[in-house]
Amino acid sequence: MTTRREPTARQMRLAVELRRLREAAGFSGRQAASLLGVNPVQLSHIESGLTGVSEERLRRLASHYACTDTEFIDALVAMATDRTRGWWEEYRGALSTPFLDLAELEHHARFLREVQFLYIPGPLQTREYARAVYAYRVPELSESDLELRVRHRMQRKVILQGAESIPYEAVIHEAALRIMVADRAASRTQLARLVELSEADRVTVRVIPFDLEGFAGATSAMTYVGGPLSKLDTVVRDGPQGATFIDPEPQLDAYRTLFRKVEGDSLDPERSRDFIHALAKEL
Repeated sequence: MTTRREPTARQMRLAVELRRLREAAGFSGRQAASLLGVNPVQLSHIESGLTGVSEERLRRLASHYACTDTEFIDALVAMATDRTRGWWEEYRGALSTPFLDLAELEHHARFLREVQFLYIPGPLQTREYARAVYAYRVPELSESDLELRVRHRMQRKVILQGAESIPYEAVIHEAALRIMVADRAASRTQLARLVELSEADRVTVRVIPFDLEGFAGATSAMTYVGGPLSKLDTVVRDGPQGATFIDPEPQLDAYRTLFRKVEGDSLDPERSRDFIHALAKEL
């Protein structure tokens, strides 16, 4: 099988889960390779996401590792055999891999939860808002690169639309609502768009107001992506060097708890909608 130059985050996740299964079963890489009838280098490539794995080989490995979680194995098989070439593929070679990985992750998500403190979450942004965010980059982007990023961000909205929509919940701090990344008119339009989206069937928007007492969760910004099973969930966090994808189960459990705490501190959806509407009228 052809060796990949740069595995996607989804391909890497499959590789990581296979390695975790092997390590949990107590097999060395050499032992597992022998059971599979391949050399250790081939197994290493599978566990590094550099080459794929067939359904037959994956199920054989699971059997050797005495994994009896059939639902989990079926989910891994689906990841291994998926040949989806989604809309994000048109950006391959034009945008860096994390842009594509996030879009692919969202495409396969069962639900999406976001917590943001300084920016409106990406899928909820208007074109003008997104353009202002990307235009502030240092070094500055060329007009063509700027438009490319904005167009990609706008296409991510598919997760909120029609038959492709998934349950989406965003918790947004008042700071993000008040910071005017563009001009006053664009900010007003962005807030109006938030109110509109918050009324969609599968979209929930909650607000954390400045005057909330006892709130110390301002470092808990995250995107929580629900997988086919909870153990295949992923947390995405932005950092100085770009997006970080987090998937160890103990960390996932900690982020689940953190989201519940932040959600519990926020206003309910109706009060949040009224809050955003009131802010828009102030502009």
